[in-house]
Amino acid sequence: MAQTQPRFYTLAWRWHFYAGLFVVPVLLMLALTGIVYLFKSQLDVLMYRQQLIVAAQGKTVSADAQLATVKTAYPGLPVKKFVPPPAADRSSAFTLARADGGTQTIYVDPYRNTVLGEMDDSNNLQAIARKLHGKLLLGKAGDFVVEMAASWALVLLVSGLYLWWPRGGGIWGTLLPRLRASKRIFWRDLHAVAGFWGALLLAFMLLSGLPWSGIWGAQYAKVWSRFPAQMWDDVPKSNQLAASLNTDADKSVPWAVENTPLPQSHAEHSGEHHHDGASSATPITSNVTLAQLQALGERAGLPGGYSISLPGSADGVYTLSVFPDDPRQEQTIHVDQYSGKVLAQTGWRDYGLVPRAVEMGVALHEGKFFGLANQLLMLCACLFVILMCVTGSVMWWQRRPTGRLGAPTTPRQLPRWKTGTAIFVALAVLFPTVGISIMVILLADLLVLRRLVPLKRAIS
Repeated sequence: MAQTQPRFYTLAWRWHFYAGLFVVPVLLMLALTGIVYLFKSQLDVLMYRQQLIVAAQGKTVSADAQLATVKTAYPGLPVKKFVPPPAADRSSAFTLARADGGTQTIYVDPYRNTVLGEMDDSNNLQAIARKLHGKLLLGKAGDFVVEMAASWALVLLVSGLYLWWPRGGGIWGTLLPRLRASKRIFWRDLHAVAGFWGALLLAFMLLSGLPWSGIWGAQYAKVWSRFPAQMWDDVPKSNQLAASLNTDADKSVPWAVENTPLPQSHAEHSGEHHHDGASSATPITSNVTLAQLQALGERAGLPGGYSISLPGSADGVYTLSVFPDDPRQEQTIHVDQYSGKVLAQTGWRDYGLVPRAVEMGVALHEGKFFGLANQLLMLCACLFVILMCVTGSVMWWQRRPTGRLGAPTTPRQLPRWKTGTAIFVALAVLFPTVGISIMVILLADLLVLRRLVPLKRAIS
């Protein structure tokens, strides 16, 4: 039976074309940088073995002795964070704040108390891949572009499934590609059939990445990342959120707790109290040692790789937090820097359904939850994205008229597509960047393209 083209096929194709035109370059970049970051643990050991790997020998030196060594080697640079050795053959890591606003990590052999080397936290392969992946190295503007591309990729996905939908013709071209057909059919089937089989994986990758975006993710977190207020009862709170501990180069606390308030240390112990969280003019003298905080982390059952963020002001707190491979082991603990008292503690048990889903999605997205198999699954997702971008681009190149963009034209007498309009409205409401860009496209079409005939002819 011959396939019949539905009434709104060309309209769906037109939106699919425009979405792909914008999304393809960004998705290619996301897939390539995602592959780099996906294998971070293996690449780090290969590239920075001298800083990361040590020979285990007897007992480790205390964390405070290691801290003293770092301060001697790097005088005048405040220590922001300490990461105890995650395994017996791994080094300790101290993050220092530089005068230019950046940070660098110093690696210490915990057995011999010697500095192994340093790393600029914003100028290494993984940091660059992460900043490209999240912000295109363009700051907030790049974050907006990435979020808009990810949101429009959902439009691409929905319209692509509509174009793929079987309308007769059997399994060939729908469930299996016709590999021996003409070039056009070969590339069309490779694109359409692969798109069907990988649709759910692509949807998961897009939706699990959006919570980290600047607009949609920030608003989503405000609505869903909430905890009972009584968890902070009788605890002095600062005007800073836990998210202030995170930077573009490094994440210290999980997404689920980013919008929780940072407690304040009881500064009456030191006589130095600053409600605004500003740095004291007097050097901070904490009564709590890193060794005590390590012991607290062990008692709390924190898995290897947890970090201890140091207070940056007289009423700041120590924060123990961890991004484990299994998000069910996540914990964030705030500790008074003078008394050593735990002021607030949150973990998986305290998360609501949505924060749990987000944290589990992030672990799967980053290929951490079930080891190498998870990495390979996400690698397939990245390769799938590359395949879709390449095949879609080849299809466009084969079909485009010489000297023109080749956008599909829509029949003038086409009635209003109620289902398609409803889908677009839903996507625009759920994802604001889609709504904003749809309005821009419609206004450009109405005010510019329809009036400039040569431009309209070049695009069509």
